[in-house]
Amino acid sequence: MDINTSRIIEKLSNSDHRGTFIDEHRIKAAVLIPLFKQEGIWRVLFTRRSQNVQDHKGQVSFPGGAFEWLDENLEATALRETEEEIGIPREKITVLGRMEPFASISNFLITPVVGVLEYPFDVRIAVEEVDKVFSIELAWLTDKDNREVRDYTRSNGSVEKVLFFREYEGELVWGITAKILSQFLELIAS
Repeated sequence: MDINTSRIIEKLSNSDHRGTFIDEHRIKAAVLIPLFKQEGIWRVLFTRRSQNVQDHKGQVSFPGGAFEWLDENLEATALRETEEEIGIPREKITVLGRMEPFASISNFLITPVVGVLEYPFDVRIAVEEVDKVFSIELAWLTDKDNREVRDYTRSNGSVEKVLFFREYEGELVWGITAKILSQFLELIAS
């Protein structure tokens, strides 16, 4: 599968983000959806969070975190967090734009920022936050046979429908990361 970065920029720039960040009860955060092309194949980079982090221990995620007052904007948050967590400097990332924010069950309002990594790149994992960095081919992710909605029981006993991608080389993308990824895949498919 190939992607048209100009078309993605156009679609992201046509989104209206005005007013979407006003939510006094949620913590503003941003994640980077890191795309890169390796040997002619587009891939998406993921992290597996360590057991030392406060939220989402051991889960697959995109690099990212909470907005800090020194961050110029949410794009800067995503780039700073990517560099802190996996050592890829902002100079090696071309930001294409951002998507509409997503509310998480852990009280975050997460803005996904789409970026293309300059390949090849070196990864330096911040072990206190990340256990592993890996990638999945975009073509595999776009195959709807690799997605399913399952019942998931929360720690409080409530059951809800949650999106899961099938296991890929021992890694499981699900929850808010799967939801963000699914919306991104819809964006590039349209």
